[in-house]
Amino acid sequence: MLHDALLYDKSYDGSVQCNLCAHRCRIKEGSRGICRVRENRNGELYTLVYGNLIAENIDPIEKKPLYHFLPGSKAYSIATPGCNFRCSWCQNWQISQMPRQMEMPDRRRTMPEAIIENALQTGSKSIAYTFTEPTIFFEYSYDTAKLAKEAGLKNIYVTNGFMTCEMLEMIQPYLDAANVDIKAFKDETYRTLMGGRLEPVLESCKVMKELEIWLEITTLIVPEVNDDPEELKALAEFIVEELGPETPWHLSRFYPQYKMQDRDATEETIFYKTKEMGEKLGLNYVYIGNLYGPSATHCKHCGHELISRSGYAIRITGLNKEGMCNECHTALDGVGIGN
Repeated sequence: MLHDALLYDKSYDGSVQCNLCAHRCRIKEGSRGICRVRENRNGELYTLVYGNLIAENIDPIEKKPLYHFLPGSKAYSIATPGCNFRCSWCQNWQISQMPRQMEMPDRRRTMPEAIIENALQTGSKSIAYTFTEPTIFFEYSYDTAKLAKEAGLKNIYVTNGFMTCEMLEMIQPYLDAANVDIKAFKDETYRTLMGGRLEPVLESCKVMKELEIWLEITTLIVPEVNDDPEELKALAEFIVEELGPETPWHLSRFYPQYKMQDRDATEETIFYKTKEMGEKLGLNYVYIGNLYGPSATHCKHCGHELISRSGYAIRITGLNKEGMCNECHTALDGVGIGN
């Protein structure tokens, strides 16, 4: 089903320029953009994935991961096929790369109204646009997010951050939180292994903070790709200096996936060293993911344990109803924090 696209400019020669993501594709008539889900037909741009739901799940919000946004709640998670990146280690490559590798499924479309109804029936507090890249199904997420806001639901993007400022400004009234995957801190890595660029991702993160969208960062540490301590230190410094020390940083363990079956899972010790380094640089909240073991959030002022986690089960033990530390009354950074 074709659906009118947003955020593009027409040209006299019948081509269009898509202004949705930082590729800013110039698309000739009859062609598609890099994402393979936006097509120029007779000088008009259309999205091919509106309502084309390929994944749908009820998740703990901690799985996104978001540790400081409505902790303990459920997120109704959805995705359509496609992505504007081609990461060699993508864990959802079967659906993110589907438009590049095969024809997209011709299936019954799920309209935004149905998503809202399903989310409410499951007791979810938010809708997460995730699994693939929400930027490329913007029109679908935008319409859904508007209805979600009316219904009292929050909206979350789990994203690679490779979008334009125009897109962020348009979604801002409805987007409450985002987890951005900063996949490396070298532009060359982005260009060779993902088909993108680093600077637009960093700019998106800064714009989100300016627009008061709650932001958490994830970095999947991949052996021989982005595991150099100096590179990780530079990334941590960027978060502290440009995004603020209250911005949570999630360090996630790589396991062999997709086109990267030639290396082992990330060595565990690098996570503990990187966590320690990030905290010494001033980050208040550094978390380790994809590793077995408990995790906790501590007060940034006195160190008192505030939230304990075992897997995706959490216990909020050290906070009062106002979201402040029981010991020193320092507020925990985040949204919807407290008993």
